[in-house]
Amino acid sequence: MKLNQQINHADAISRLVGVQDRNLLVFKQYLGVLVSVHGSEIVTDAKKSQIPLLETIFAVLIELANLNIQLFERDVMYIIKLAEKNQLEGIIDLYKSRVPIIVNDLGKTVYAKTFNQQHYIKAIDQYDLTFGIGPAGTGKTYLAVASAVSALKKNKVKKLILTRPVVEAGENLGFLPGDLKEKIDPYLVPLYDALYEMLGMTQTVALIEKGVIEIAPLAYMRGRTLENAFVILDEAQNTTKTQMKMFLTRLGFASKMVITGDPSQTDLATSRLSGLSQAIDLLETLEDVKVIRFERIDVIRHPLVQHILERYEQNEN
Repeated sequence: MKLNQQINHADAISRLVGVQDRNLLVFKQYLGVLVSVHGSEIVTDAKKSQIPLLETIFAVLIELANLNIQLFERDVMYIIKLAEKNQLEGIIDLYKSRVPIIVNDLGKTVYAKTFNQQHYIKAIDQYDLTFGIGPAGTGKTYLAVASAVSALKKNKVKKLILTRPVVEAGENLGFLPGDLKEKIDPYLVPLYDALYEMLGMTQTVALIEKGVIEIAPLAYMRGRTLENAFVILDEAQNTTKTQMKMFLTRLGFASKMVITGDPSQTDLATSRLSGLSQAIDLLETLEDVKVIRFERIDVIRHPLVQHILERYEQNEN
């Protein structure tokens, strides 16, 4: 069956279908329908009931491709998910107004890819304290690190401080091999990984040696005042109330704090209230504090991962 939409320019077709037509493969993996482009026509084996959804999706994809925007699998996934929820209003403006956060070490431009990511980046820029909360895979930590590195490069801050609470999940640190650094570093690997992608390993290591970048467990923040710094607390759902209060009161002049976490995924003992949840309840209405809530729709993963998560959720329910 042919869709009503047509795409007439070879360059636009290339931007729409992606490398080796991988963007079109998303429709098979996620919606279970085959879609192909023949000349200027879009053909599908979808059921008649699915055609209106596909028409809506391709109207957006074709408009973006005609605007010289290169589309990738994650873009197609996000647009499909928005279309399913009838939430496509403003999607063209999201892409047209994308402002690069930073160009990473590999030459890749980092920018907000969803509505909530855009709100998050704006909040980080405008507020002294920003909470980014929601499920894994929404870009909370990645975008916070990108914003921090951008601020450092623009001399808006003099130091980056990235920290996480160290929560022992099934293993006691005292019984693990190595010195204290060797025991703690595995908990901090995601922060190192994000910095390596933004700055490259050589520059990251050099800045750590100079003390410009500090990656440390949350306990190391006690007793300090963090001024002229961009401070990120990751996995904050694993903080206790006492730890969170200690961390928040480290904020000094000319500094920013970004706190990320998923309140539903705490590794704390069931009897202990997460410091993240309490902090949001207490502080959300304060001036210069912004809470951005990410949702499942912001999780853009391989379609098979989407189906795996759905099956597990169905089983749990």
